Amino acid sequence: METVLVREYRAHLIECIHSGHIAIVGEEGKLKGYAGDPGFVSFTRSAAKPLQAIPGIRGGIAEKYNLTQAEIALMTASHRGESYHISALESISSKIGIGEGSMVCATSYPLDDNSREQAIRGLGKRKFYHNCSGKHLGILSYSQLKGFPLKEYAERDHPVQREIINTIAYMAGVAPETIGLGTDGCGLPVFALPLTALAGAYLKLACPHLIGDMATRQAVETITSAMNTHPEMVAGHGRLDSILLEDNNIVAKGGFKGVYCFGLRRERLGIAFKVLDGSEEEWGLIVHSILKQINYGNENTLSKLNDAFSGDIFNDGGTKVGYAGAEFKLEII
Repeated sequence: METVLVREYRAHLIECIHSGHIAIVGEEGKLKGYAGDPGFVSFTRSAAKPLQAIPGIRGGIAEKYNLTQAEIALMTASHRGESYHISALESISSKIGIGEGSMVCATSYPLDDNSREQAIRGLGKRKFYHNCSGKHLGILSYSQLKGFPLKEYAERDHPVQREIINTIAYMAGVAPETIGLGTDGCGLPVFALPLTALAGAYLKLACPHLIGDMATRQAVETITSAMNTHPEMVAGHGRLDSILLEDNNIVAKGGFKGVYCFGLRRERLGIAFKVLDGSEEEWGLIVHSILKQINYGNENTLSKLNDAFSGDIFNDGGTKVGYAGAEFKLEII
């Protein structure tokens, strides 16, 4: 059964209740803590992006196309379309010789408010503004390096997509055929996994010494180093992903419809949770509560989370009208 993760109050009356599931795994994939059903199967959505980047980095796209760390980080991103994101996308596009028209993701406006206003006043929608565009350029660049067809790069039976599925299965410790498949919002395959398996994959992202295959381990080290070095590329200013990645002990990435994952290096823990109503507003409160309950030692990170996600609810005029709070208790094993 799901458990209540967050309650929201307005005028001291309950307005919303957000339920879900949490899984925490340690070394060897053993369950270390949970709330609700840790085996709940969830689509990964964009939480899979660091995993989807592994085949290309492992295959040599960084060396072949002289990619910077910031550009590698962008391939894991759900970016906000800020100016520095677009500059990096244009740089990648120029280096690999593939234009934005080759991507299957739809044209979009930036998610960042200021950038969106500038786009509306300027040239309008672009595929580069789509928050998944970095991932698409990464997969296209690897397809080109391998000599595979570019037009079909989003199809499930494309060689690169098959390698991605096999890599996710390897990192999550499951058989490829057990992974559920759907189509993501950007047009690429999306993967359904138990939260325990997804948490296990993030444990390996945070602790690559647990990865047996050397090439995969080195690729993960390259990807996660880029994410921690350039956290602003992975999401944007003030976003949860970027705040957590400022802490070099954490590898983190969220996905649409309420799924969030992070790994802790020193503690050797992988954590995944799903907010069942698909909401993202509660992520910061949930992450902060998880870290507090496991006695996380970085007070600076906890303070940043508390400042950014206090739980206070304001109306359009800036008056406080309610509050939200995490109300779950982890079962620690």
